[in-house]
Amino acid sequence: MHATLIDRYIDAAMRSVPEKQRSDLSTELRASIDDQVDARAEAGESRAAAERAVLTELGDPDKLAAGYLERPLWLVGPRYYLDWWRLLKLLWAIVPACAAFGVALGQTLAGASFGEIVGSVVSVVISVIVHVAFWVTLVFVILERTGHETTDPSPWTPDKLPEPRASGAGFGDMVATLVFLAIGAGVILWDHFVGWPVGDGLTLPFLDPGLWPWWIAGLFVLMAAEAALAVAVYARGRWTTGLAYLNLVLNVAIALPALWLLSQGRLLNPDFFPTVIPDDGAQVGGIVSVVFGFVFAGIAVWDSVDAFLKAHRAR
Repeated sequence: MHATLIDRYIDAAMRSVPEKQRSDLSTELRASIDDQVDARAEAGESRAAAERAVLTELGDPDKLAAGYLERPLWLVGPRYYLDWWRLLKLLWAIVPACAAFGVALGQTLAGASFGEIVGSVVSVVISVIVHVAFWVTLVFVILERTGHETTDPSPWTPDKLPEPRASGAGFGDMVATLVFLAIGAGVILWDHFVGWPVGDGLTLPFLDPGLWPWWIAGLFVLMAAEAALAVAVYARGRWTTGLAYLNLVLNVAIALPALWLLSQGRLLNPDFFPTVIPDDGAQVGGIVSVVFGFVFAGIAVWDSVDAFLKAHRAR
């Protein structure tokens, strides 16, 4: 069902409200909006025009929520506080993770020890967090002192309301997961029974043939469990903490064996890259293995965290 402007406004306003207060405040806010809309409708305005007018008068939902909670919007000044805080949170969510991935990958390819990799990643992440906070704050301080507008100087209107965040429990989410798993299973079967052309009419599997049958059978069992989890989330209508923990267990059950096999040189076909690239095949294969390891770990962490966040929002 498509969310109305009022639904989107209340959803946006309640995002920054502590969970214990969210239910009462959302009920109070909805009742207040409905009363104002009804009054305007009785005066002759159309329902849609009345909703838009009321929400426009209420203003930015983040500012409204701050007023409910008596939360001061100060640091670089009330005029730019929300823009500063939104940008800072976005950059903190992206930049440190990218920096950590790049440093860890570079150190691994350079042959550094585990302790050296961890030390480098921790120091870089802390440095990046501090630098992002400093430079973003400095830019907004300069903007405020010089009187420049931020990227969006136009007044707030209901058109700027975000859509409610996806719950990850819809029919489309379930179908997408099932299709992805089916494609993955098909690629694995193709790899083993058909292979990939490497020149001169020769085909080779990309994965180590020694994974068959038991390792691949175990993977297919875990993929079937992932499919069942997707159906369970859809049937429940939302993510729960229990389902998020089950998702974490499945991610660990897939990622850890894959990482161990990569470290032992038993996941990728050892003949594949030397056949495709005779001169540097072994070196390229080592680099690909390291990259795959980081990708597996990153996907497992991201998917697990995402499930817990969806469960938290649903609760």
